[in-house]
Amino acid sequence: MTRRVVIAEDEAIIRLDLKEILVDEGFDVVGETGRGDDALTLVVDRRPDVAILDVKMPGMDGLAVARAIAETDQKVAVVILTAFSQRALIDEARDAGVAAYLVKPFQRHEIVPAIEQAVAKCAEEWAIDDEVASRDAHRDGGTSIAEDKLETRRLVDGAKEVLMERYGLSESDAFGFVQRTAMGSRSRMSDVARQVLDGTLTP
Repeated sequence: MTRRVVIAEDEAIIRLDLKEILVDEGFDVVGETGRGDDALTLVVDRRPDVAILDVKMPGMDGLAVARAIAETDQKVAVVILTAFSQRALIDEARDAGVAAYLVKPFQRHEIVPAIEQAVAKCAEEWAIDDEVASRDAHRDGGTSIAEDKLETRRLVDGAKEVLMERYGLSESDAFGFVQRTAMGSRSRMSDVARQVLDGTLTP
């Protein structure tokens, strides 16, 4: 599947380089801009799989755009472009829903892994969100959706770590094992994760 990408970077030469690299790598660049407010409009209108956003742009900064995207119903993986001097923004970016980073000046070989990391991370988050939301109607009142999601995330991350360290699975394969096992047994991912953690379930 060809991933659709929107690029927002106010330095035209960087934006053009990034577009050229992405097109060469088989991505479909469906929009590009140098302004943050235009970036949000492009994301809403073009519905990309990935948005690559510079931190500092006129109109809206990249983190404000990321927060706005997170408030829509669209599933867009966000990659932030940041300078070395902006590394302190990483915690803030995480809270804004940013899934991966590219530090300028970036190298060509760093771009695709950053995008794939963002897509994989978001796919996990969306899968957990969907599962937690689907059982909301049957919630016993003891935990909130946010608490349920946090606990599921904690257990799944722990199970992934075990599967990666003990069985040599990649991170994506480890999550895939938990997700497929849960679907196949009509269980919760959190329950499958607990079985991996206590050693009663192995790949």
